[in-house]
Amino acid sequence: MALVLNIETATTNCSVSLSKDGETLVLKEDNSLGYSHAETLHVFIDEVFKIAKLNPSDIDAVSVSKGPGSYTGLRIGVSSAKGLCFALNKPLISISTLESLANQVKIDDGLIIPMLDARRMEVYSAIYNQDLELVREIKAEILDENSYSERLEKQKVYFIGNGVQKTKALIKHPNAVFIEGKLPSANEMSLLAEIKHQKSDTEDVAYFEPYYLKDFVALKKKK
Repeated sequence: MALVLNIETATTNCSVSLSKDGETLVLKEDNSLGYSHAETLHVFIDEVFKIAKLNPSDIDAVSVSKGPGSYTGLRIGVSSAKGLCFALNKPLISISTLESLANQVKIDDGLIIPMLDARRMEVYSAIYNQDLELVREIKAEILDENSYSERLEKQKVYFIGNGVQKTKALIKHPNAVFIEGKLPSANEMSLLAEIKHQKSDTEDVAYFEPYYLKDFVALKKKK
């Protein structure tokens, strides 16, 4: 039973929620085309507390989306979360970005593949069953027309995240279901954070780092 501040910055969606006992009380997010996290994250944090008429000291923990995702986005979110934990003397909970994304899908049968866009034809993905249990680990993979073919032959497969667009262009199987326009949100972090809090599954604030999955590569600006 906890009051938790949840922070999600792994993609273009800058998302903050306050949750109590696993249910979202207040949600503020902005999915603009660019990354506005540096400008909006702390504004959203202040706003959710004001809307809930609570003080930062009232929370029991801070949860943060740990990745994979945008290198810069993750750095901003994790740095902010750690700063709050140090200042308020609260525990830090990390939430898998792909697990949170998978929790947006409710199905009775089949598989859920949350995927985040990486460079070129690559995605960060994992595979979950209908009970949201991990059945294949998180990894970076290059897509082609045969990706997930064995799983698609056996059951419906639901793809979600900003990697869906490139996947949809390659995979034409009738069992493929593409859920478009969805990004990780602090809303789904509420329940996951509560589960971890009940188990005292927390991170070492001093040493915790985001799960980048791949090394950062700086891209040159187009002239």
